Amino acid sequence: MGFYGDQILPRFLNIIMSRGDITELRARVASGLTGEVLEIGFGSGLNVPHYPPTLTRVWALDPATVGRKLGAKRVAASPVPIDFVGLDAQTIPLPGESVDHVLTTWTLCTIPDVSQALAEVRRVLRPGGVLHFVEHGRSPDLKVARFQDRINSVHRRLFGGCQLNRPIDHIVTGAGLELTQLKTYYRPGPAFDGYTFEGTAAKPLTPSG
Repeated sequence: MGFYGDQILPRFLNIIMSRGDITELRARVASGLTGEVLEIGFGSGLNVPHYPPTLTRVWALDPATVGRKLGAKRVAASPVPIDFVGLDAQTIPLPGESVDHVLTTWTLCTIPDVSQALAEVRRVLRPGGVLHFVEHGRSPDLKVARFQDRINSVHRRLFGGCQLNRPIDHIVTGAGLELTQLKTYYRPGPAFDGYTFEGTAAKPLTPSG
């Protein structure tokens, strides 16, 4: 990733992604978690203070290892055990059907092969397990979407591969997960970066017998 991506960008994101409005979203999307949870894009652990007491363990995955240093105090203060298991969501080093929930916040925009990552999410979720997500993505407003397309390559280079124009809902369902809840809205700020997908999607139950 280079010095900028490895050292500077994670520190910048640790600051801007801890704003009050974003903190409220983190708390909301984490509120329904229970049991064993995989968090993709753990970063500096900004979701840790919002883990509910119903969690038994968190498996953390993130390519930016400097985030572990930035989040060390949060991890140490967590009543929930947190284990770092890998760097790449495209190859999740956990057994199949081993977690109850997966949490991702502003992460699906950056994974190079997001479809492969979500296929891995589906694999590691237990039947009936749920993906909890809040992500930014492609706006339904044609004017905004065209602007997203226009600046996407520059934005991707500046923000660690973050893409503005991914249709998050279609990507999630395309991985074989069933949307059980979805809210879409613009967060305060620039429209091109603020169209938000917030929701849950479940792995279908396997047929009995």
